[in-house]
Amino acid sequence: MSVQVKGIISSGNDGLIVDIQCHLSNNLPNIVVVGFANKAVDEARERLRGAFSSSGLLMPRKRIILNLAPADVPKVDSSFDMAMGLSIMYASGQITDTVRTDQAFIGELGLDGSLRPVRGIIGKVLTGRNKGIKTFFIPSTNLDQAQLVPNVCLVPVESLAQLFHHFNQIHKISEVHTGDGKLSENLTEITNNGVSLSEIVGQHQAKRALEISAAGGHNIFFSGPPGTGKSMLAKALASIIPQLSREEILEVTHLHSLASNNYDKIIGSRPFRAPHHSASHVSITGGGHNLRPGEISLAHRGILFLDELPEFHRSTLESLRQPLEDRQISIARAKNAVDYPANFILVATANPCPCGYYGTSGNCSCQPYQITRYRQRLSGPIVDRIDLFSAVHDVEHNKLLNGQKDPVQDSQALERIRSARSIQSKRYSSSSKLNNDMTNADIHQFANLTEEAKKLLNSASVKLNVSARSYMRTVKVARTIADIEKSAEVGENHISEALAYRSQGLK
Repeated sequence: MSVQVKGIISSGNDGLIVDIQCHLSNNLPNIVVVGFANKAVDEARERLRGAFSSSGLLMPRKRIILNLAPADVPKVDSSFDMAMGLSIMYASGQITDTVRTDQAFIGELGLDGSLRPVRGIIGKVLTGRNKGIKTFFIPSTNLDQAQLVPNVCLVPVESLAQLFHHFNQIHKISEVHTGDGKLSENLTEITNNGVSLSEIVGQHQAKRALEISAAGGHNIFFSGPPGTGKSMLAKALASIIPQLSREEILEVTHLHSLASNNYDKIIGSRPFRAPHHSASHVSITGGGHNLRPGEISLAHRGILFLDELPEFHRSTLESLRQPLEDRQISIARAKNAVDYPANFILVATANPCPCGYYGTSGNCSCQPYQITRYRQRLSGPIVDRIDLFSAVHDVEHNKLLNGQKDPVQDSQALERIRSARSIQSKRYSSSSKLNNDMTNADIHQFANLTEEAKKLLNSASVKLNVSARSYMRTVKVARTIADIEKSAEVGENHISEALAYRSQGLK
């Protein structure tokens, strides 16, 4: 007898329906798993034996063949356990109810018969929903995450025995219909840097650039000597960016579930990722033996802070080209290839030279060739993809203890940013699209430059030798400045300020 139960495997932001087929034959008792399964899937044989025994269920004393189809796709997931257990019960006649074709079963079994949470539940449910699956049997500990997905029916299962009782109609499990998506109060706040904009003494130009960055989602670069507050400015950006929308929580939680060990938690705040410059290339870009998101994707809808940008490996810096331009990163390996979203605000910092004191009141010990070599670590294409450049200067010591935190200043900045983002949301008919995401077609349609602004931009671009990419990015920044000031048109003053934030001597 052969029966078929549906499971789901996720790969990047996409996935595949897997048919778990069970066949019983009168040979020596054994469990055989076929279908390109890795060790985690193959070890399900022992988990199934332990779970059946602990649950008081009968494991057929026959040769049990479990086939995971299609057989040419690698299976590297432990979430097939529940589907395997159900297919064995169904094939051996232990359940009376019918398994429908629009039902999918996702869950890992413990030896005691309990169901454990699985990685990437959101991606699996989204994949199933897009392929016609209506009802998902999932571990009850994954329910908070899965409820974020709209328009699905969830059946939270605690154990294999409970699943047995459900399909024998002894005790039916209550279904959860998500409607437009339900947001649980069980949120994990991962951004709590404790720095507000008003705590930073001086640095008015840098604060203004930070506000523009937060309003339009623009990448920003701070340059200055050590100890002037570059890192504080980067951390303060998290305090002036509006919180995640429900759709963004769904995206961010899914990505963190794929990479984090706490993959049953909901991410409710914007990510702030700050990898050290010694981090490996794979840890930042993603990949590995089992393809997983890196820091670039874990910063999606949040902030990627790269302190001392020139100290990062050249290959790592060059890998930023695609995500900074396309808002996603493609990872291709011999066995698989995936695309992960990577729509983040890049905040980068650097010293003016290796010792950090060139052009300041400090004593610079660097030779001219050392300064040139240090600056050449940043390639032109990378610099070209950064929208805002701001110098951070020394602050007079007698002012450091005089400044006090001003909640009014912080709330006013946040209100201006929210207002600018609201304007953009109406303009693009999308709550997640910002000015930095504008395409060339969007720029022609929505930039709305005055004739005087166009003349100023064209004239300055020739004098400053601005590339075509920088030209368009300057327009995006000017559009954001106009939105902050609630101006329908982009005027000369907006273009002039946007040009003032272009790079000076980095290329």
